Amino acid sequence: MSSYIAKSAKIDNNVQIGYNAIIEENVVIKKGTIIGNNVIIKKGSIIGENCTISDNSIIGKSPLKAKNSAITETKTFSPITLGNNVIVGACCILYKGTKISNDVFIGDLTSIREDVEIGEHTIIGKGATIENKSKIGSYVKIETEAYITAISTIEDYCFIAPGVTFTNDQFLGRTEKRKTLFKGPIIKKGARIGANATILPGKIIGEDVLVGAGSVVTKNLEPKKIYVGVPAKEIRNVPKEELLENQTYFHP
Repeated sequence: MSSYIAKSAKIDNNVQIGYNAIIEENVVIKKGTIIGNNVIIKKGSIIGENCTISDNSIIGKSPLKAKNSAITETKTFSPITLGNNVIVGACCILYKGTKISNDVFIGDLTSIREDVEIGEHTIIGKGATIENKSKIGSYVKIETEAYITAISTIEDYCFIAPGVTFTNDQFLGRTEKRKTLFKGPIIKKGARIGANATILPGKIIGEDVLVGAGSVVTKNLEPKKIYVGVPAKEIRNVPKEELLENQTYFHP
């Protein structure tokens, strides 16, 4: 039931470590952090102050590459870094090369791949997947089981509802040309995407756009408008009281 802590690990005072945890070489864990049972923290990972890493999670995993993988790279990744006050739920896997800012919440069963950036005060819901080379802004909410494909961008204050799917391959696995054209969606500041909507590769969702539940976005969307349907079509402007600039939590 004892834990393994490498001699080269640097662990501050007031760090709590549960049963069967494995803390590898050159890990840094700062004061006030809680490490749950059966947690694995891989070599070189850096965890800030007052974080919580819940049971059975892995921090700093190295990616594996299939022979026919089109995006996963074979390279040396920098260690993962977690800012202060980060909460990681149970059974999460966070990969190397990722940077997670202060006050981020990551729900149970979430996977965050390599070379991802997540801004401050962002919430990642239970079972969500953030694929590699994606950039998530601050004050973003990504809800339960959303799928954020590789090479996606989500700017500050966006809302991604449960079950939303991003895509990045317009050729659906065919032709060699596709390997030079992979591109995930770009979601501009304050945009909101309803449950189970699908966003096609490379599409740009303008600032303060609202996409209705179940919609399929096949083109770029103009700012401050509401789009619904398959394919998504404009129906009206976003009401003034719903614009980001009029929300009490918005910090310009």
